Amino acid sequence: MSLKKFTDILFDRDPDARIDLFKVFPGLYRIFERRKLHAICRTVGDIIFTFIIIEGLFGPQDPSRNCILFLAWGLWWPTVVLSWFFVGRMWCGFCPFPGLGRILQRLGLTWHRPVPRILSKYGTYWSVALLALIIWIEESTGMKESPLGTALLLLAILSGAAVCAALFPKQAWCRYLCPMGRLTGVASTLSMVEFRPNHDQCRKCTTFACKRGDEDEPGCPVYLGAFNVRNNLDCLVCGHCLKLCPYDAPQLNFRNPFRELIVNKGRFITCSYIIPFLMGSQLARFFAEGTGSILEACSHAFSCHMLLYSMLLLAGFLYVYCVNRIGALLFGMTEDELFGKFSPMVPIFLPIAFAGELAYRLNYTISKAPDFFPVVGRQFGIPALETWTFSCPQWLYPAIDVPVMLIAVIAALYVLYMFVYSEFEGMVARWRYHAIQLLILFMFGTYWYFMSRGW
Repeated sequence: MSLKKFTDILFDRDPDARIDLFKVFPGLYRIFERRKLHAICRTVGDIIFTFIIIEGLFGPQDPSRNCILFLAWGLWWPTVVLSWFFVGRMWCGFCPFPGLGRILQRLGLTWHRPVPRILSKYGTYWSVALLALIIWIEESTGMKESPLGTALLLLAILSGAAVCAALFPKQAWCRYLCPMGRLTGVASTLSMVEFRPNHDQCRKCTTFACKRGDEDEPGCPVYLGAFNVRNNLDCLVCGHCLKLCPYDAPQLNFRNPFRELIVNKGRFITCSYIIPFLMGSQLARFFAEGTGSILEACSHAFSCHMLLYSMLLLAGFLYVYCVNRIGALLFGMTEDELFGKFSPMVPIFLPIAFAGELAYRLNYTISKAPDFFPVVGRQFGIPALETWTFSCPQWLYPAIDVPVMLIAVIAALYVLYMFVYSEFEGMVARWRYHAIQLLILFMFGTYWYFMSRGW
C-alpha cells in the first residue's frame, strides 16, 4: 500500500482511487471466504441475544436489577452505530436476527414462495415505516427502562425475520423489510470501506453463481449477486460470493468515505425518507431526555406521554423537512439530465444524521455505564460487584457530543463544496453556496441547543 495512494484517497485527489484490502491483507480474504469467523460471531451473538430476550421476559423488571438494558441499549446499539463508518453494512453479515430463519430453512420448514412484487417494490417504504414505529415506541414508552419492552422488541424483529424465512427463500427480511438493515444501509454510504466487484471480470461470467449459487454453496442471501453491487445500501458484506466467483472479482475497498455521497447525490429514495426523519427524531429525543417537562406536564400518565412525544417527533420531522426544502431551493436544482431527480441536501446532512445518532447513543452509555456492574451484582446475587462503580463527570457529555458534531459539520461542508466546485461546477451561484453553508451551521446550532439541555 503506497503512501501516495492512501493520501490520494483520504484527500479525494483521485475520485477513482481505491485500495483492495483483500490484496493488501490476504488473510482477510480467507476469513470472508471460509466464513468461520462469521459462524463464531453469529453463535456468540445468538447466545447473547437469547440471554437478553429470556432475562427481559422472565428476569427482574426493575431496571436497577436487570443488566440486559445496558447490554442492548448501552453496548450493542452504540457499537452498531459506530461500525457504520468503519465497516459499513458488515454488521449485517454477523447479525443474529436471521438465525432462527436459517434454522427453519435448513430443516425444510419453508414454503419457498417467490418474493411478491408488492414486497420487492414497496419494501423500502415499509422498512422506513417500521423504523419510525420502533423509534416512536422506544422513546414514547420508555423502552430503554423496560426489560420486558426491550425483549419484546428484539423478539418482534426476530419473529419478522423468521416468518419471512419460512415464506420466502434466503433472507427476504434483510433485503426488503428490516428497519435496522435499512438504516444501516443508508448510514453505510458514509463508510470508509465498500464491497464492490471488479465489473470487468464480471463481464466474463456466464453462470452468475454469486447470485444463484451452485450445488455446494448458496448464492447471495439477499438476491443481489456481486455483479449487481454498486453502492452500500443492500449488500450485507457476508462473503458468500467469494467462494462462488471463478474470476476473483469481489473486492473490499478502502475509499474516501464521502465519495459515495458525492456520486449518488441523494438519488436514492431510501435516504430521502430516512435522513429527515432520523434527524427530526434525534432533535425530539435530545429535547425529551434533556428536560423533565414532558413527564411533569403529564403527571407521569402513560398515554399523555406518548401523545406529547408523538407531537415532538412530528415537530422535529417537519422542522428538518423544511430546512431540507429550503436548502434544496437555495441549491437551485433538484433534477439533472443524466441521472434525473435528486435531493442535494440529503447527502449533505447525512454526516450530521450519523453523528447525531452516535452522540445520542453514547450519551446513554455514559449515563448508565457506572451502574452496570452493580446491576449485574444485584441481578445474580454477587455482592462484591455492587461496589464496582465509578462516576462520569458532567463535562464528558459535551466533550464527546461537540467534537462529534463538529466533525460532522465539517464533513457536510466538504460534501457541499464538492457539489458546488466539482460535480456542479459553475451551476450554483456563490451567494447560494454561502447561504447553504449558513444553513448547515444553523442546523449545527439547533443540535447544540437541544443537546445542551441534557449536559
